[in-house]
Amino acid sequence: MLFRQCHRAPFRSSPERTTPLSLDQTFIDFFVQHGHIPTTGSSLIPRPGDPVLFTTAGMHPLTPFLEGEPHPLGRRLVGVQRCLRTTDLDEIGDPTHLTVFEMLGSWSLGDYGSEQSLRWGYEVLRDRLGVDPDRMHATVFGGNDEVELDLESLDTWRSLGVPVELTTEDNWWSNGPAGPCGPDSEIFLWTGDGSPEGTPTSDDRWIEVWNHVMVRFRRHQDGSLEPLPQHNIDTGLGLERLSMLLEGKRSVYETELFEPWMRLLPELWRLDEESERIVIDHLRSSIVIIGDGVRPSNTGRGYVLRRLIRRVLTLLWQVDRSRTLVDLPLEVVEHTLRHFHQDEGMTLVQQVLVDEEVRFTDLLQRGRRILGSDRFRKTLDEEDFEYLHQTHGLPRELVRSLIAQESGASDAPLSLI
Repeated sequence: MLFRQCHRAPFRSSPERTTPLSLDQTFIDFFVQHGHIPTTGSSLIPRPGDPVLFTTAGMHPLTPFLEGEPHPLGRRLVGVQRCLRTTDLDEIGDPTHLTVFEMLGSWSLGDYGSEQSLRWGYEVLRDRLGVDPDRMHATVFGGNDEVELDLESLDTWRSLGVPVELTTEDNWWSNGPAGPCGPDSEIFLWTGDGSPEGTPTSDDRWIEVWNHVMVRFRRHQDGSLEPLPQHNIDTGLGLERLSMLLEGKRSVYETELFEPWMRLLPELWRLDEESERIVIDHLRSSIVIIGDGVRPSNTGRGYVLRRLIRRVLTLLWQVDRSRTLVDLPLEVVEHTLRHFHQDEGMTLVQQVLVDEEVRFTDLLQRGRRILGSDRFRKTLDEEDFEYLHQTHGLPRELVRSLIAQESGASDAPLSLI
């Protein structure tokens, strides 16, 4: 299990420990003191013309500038970017993954190199956050037949006295199959009891906390690599995971960032640990998505939001069909909107959630009624599934789930749709 021995924070003894709720400001202040300019705007909605649905990483809004376009604020930047990753939906429920999270980031656009970036990273962790350097481990790109060993990063960590492990695929970052890419160096913290053991690839008590990417190449569609006109640095440090590590908690949900959620929801809905985490994550993420102006729909961003809300309802109704989002405490809505600096009103967000619950309830009732007709008392073929989806708005996964329930598995879960 990932956090089987995560009982203590990787701190040195220090009376001036930074609190989790001020981590972002501590991070920004450090880099501002070193000539970085804070970037503005942190919406989940990408810039116009971007083909992706949501911002997935702190560097996403900076892609044109990593490829050489001059940034209006200069060559040293720092910021906090909220991100959404649908690729991690199957991981939600474990101790560390979140659908919506905040990424602390620093960037050099053709300015300083990996040595300076790694030294500053080490200084932030050791001197500003009180992390014991004896509980740090780094990984560095070991080279392959396309790109040589990242010797600069290796030498930097060795000079700082931090143990290093060389890898290949684990230390190569890319922005998809084509686009900016390059070697990276990751910083891990020891979360086990006693003295550190093993390496990040051999012992899962080493947990990644900060990735420094040397964006030096562009990958073309044919797979070839081309050096970029400028060498860039892109670093990413997940706020929620950092809080978990510094507080010595076994999951992100136990940190101060999730305090009202963990205090109020278990009293409202009794769930097993995994389901509780999924419900909290998906509701929190839905609030943030709504706060950025998205509304449920059958396509695009609205469909991602719809899937999240309906998965919450599915989990709640598996145990008690009378559960409703009307009961969701306004305190958790207000806490989430305030933390993400969003302007949407609490009652408006709650109304969007409740309206979607009504639509889903109606859809389920209609689906059961339609599937109970004589036409569908048989094994459904492709034509049936297409008709049910196109004519009645019943997705294939929902149809299969309803059939499973009607066939006798009354406790069969409804699929995420």
